[in-house]
Amino acid sequence: MTEIEIPRPTSGDVVELIIEDHRLFESLLRDLRDATADREAAREALSNVLIAHGEAEETEVYPKLKSKRAISEDEKEHGEEEHAEGNEALLALLECKGTDTQKFDDAVEKLAEALNHHIGEEEQTILNPARTEVSEDVREDLGVKWATMRNRLIEDGCGSVENVRAIVRKAEKEGLLPADDEDDDSES
Repeated sequence: MTEIEIPRPTSGDVVELIIEDHRLFESLLRDLRDATADREAAREALSNVLIAHGEAEETEVYPKLKSKRAISEDEKEHGEEEHAEGNEALLALLECKGTDTQKFDDAVEKLAEALNHHIGEEEQTILNPARTEVSEDVREDLGVKWATMRNRLIEDGCGSVENVRAIVRKAEKEGLLPADDEDDDSES
């Protein structure tokens, strides 16, 4: 397996840093769909960067944007719910035994659907207000805090199947996801 190098910015406008990660997610999803790519390396890289990205947003970015009144409590909670849905889809992908099965391809598409939906909504309803309602200094400060946490989590291997499983269980307990015994086929 070839390791995929994940960019590790240390500063910048948090909006731009988050958008750069969104483009990285899209690139890694393309690799996961490509039978000639190193799908295992892409899966590992996406898992690490996706978990680190979301955890850093929920800890460093969303609360600050809410306190600055750039986003509402509902928008913050909705972003967290979408992270939980993406993490649940990521867990299904991580639990696939191989990368050359229909189950794997289906899991990639389910994750892509969740991620693409979240990226579109986040860029419109969270990042646009951050651009217009939050000063450049605050966005730069948030960029450092977000990047520092994100990079630390990546270094710690936050995308392991065990960690993702624990994050999904926590989201279920917090009511961000339906519990396993609830109907998984229901649309939200």
